[in-house]
Amino acid sequence: INSLCNRGVHACPHRCSCSGSEVECADVSNMTSFPVDGLPSNTTVLSIWSAQISSLEAGYFNAVPFLNRLQLYAGLLDNLPSDLLRNASRLSSLDLTGNRLIRLPLGVFRQKSLRDLVLKNNRIEEAEAGWFDENNSLTRLDLSGNRLSDIPVSFLHKLQHLEHLDLSDNKLEALQPDALKNLHHLDVLNLAGNKLSALTPTTFSHNPKISRLFLQENQLRDLPPSLLSGLRRLQLLLLNQNRLRHLPAGLLDDRDSSFQLILAINPWLCDGKMEYLWRWLNEHPQSVFYLEEVTCAGPEALKNRQVASLTESELGLVR
Repeated sequence: INSLCNRGVHACPHRCSCSGSEVECADVSNMTSFPVDGLPSNTTVLSIWSAQISSLEAGYFNAVPFLNRLQLYAGLLDNLPSDLLRNASRLSSLDLTGNRLIRLPLGVFRQKSLRDLVLKNNRIEEAEAGWFDENNSLTRLDLSGNRLSDIPVSFLHKLQHLEHLDLSDNKLEALQPDALKNLHHLDVLNLAGNKLSALTPTTFSHNPKISRLFLQENQLRDLPPSLLSGLRRLQLLLLNQNRLRHLPAGLLDDRDSSFQLILAINPWLCDGKMEYLWRWLNEHPQSVFYLEEVTCAGPEALKNRQVASLTESELGLVR
């Protein structure tokens, strides 16, 4: 290994910058293949931006045996070999944002060292449990900006160490029952920008460590009163840009002073059923971002009024 290290330590690919064991190749539109020959053999971090690389092979990693993090952004990758990480025994972070991946082969991410996987802004249509081993170590998975319409229960059940899961900006219409059951360490869950219209009372009941929950830009109409009951660590909840007309009594109870919430751009119906949210907003105004944008869509007499500014008589609560 020493001779391998000495041979390529001072090399650096054309139009790339090398600093210590880190290599960055930014806006290298003339780079058409992985720069195997020019890489320092002690490279631990490799970032390649906007290259014309269309293939990635297991053999490439022989040139960089100490590689810990690989970022290949905005490239032309449309497929990966099933043995991709065979020779990447130290790789802990793989980021393939902005490529053209559609379907991935079984076993493609079977590498015990891999902890951080980013497949953002590709064209992936199906998530398959066979991508991973049962004993994988993944703690972060970003599949945002793809074309997923469903997440199989078996897929997430394999990822029991996940702390950060991003499924935003896909085409999800529902979460299967118990889809999140094995994710006991989940801290950040992003489901924004999908087509979710409903959630079950037990959707998050197995995820007590969630601190940030992103549900904005969906089609949610109603929420179960007990949806958040087990989320004692929840610090941030985004519900803006849905189709919510009311919030059920009890939904936001027992939150500490650090809890933050966004509710703007929903068609709030300011009638008697608005009492719970109206009282909560007036008791916790410091907890609501864009409080002034939480406004009535109806009835007509109250349209565009700020919910928190209403009176009991306007809500029909005076008896």
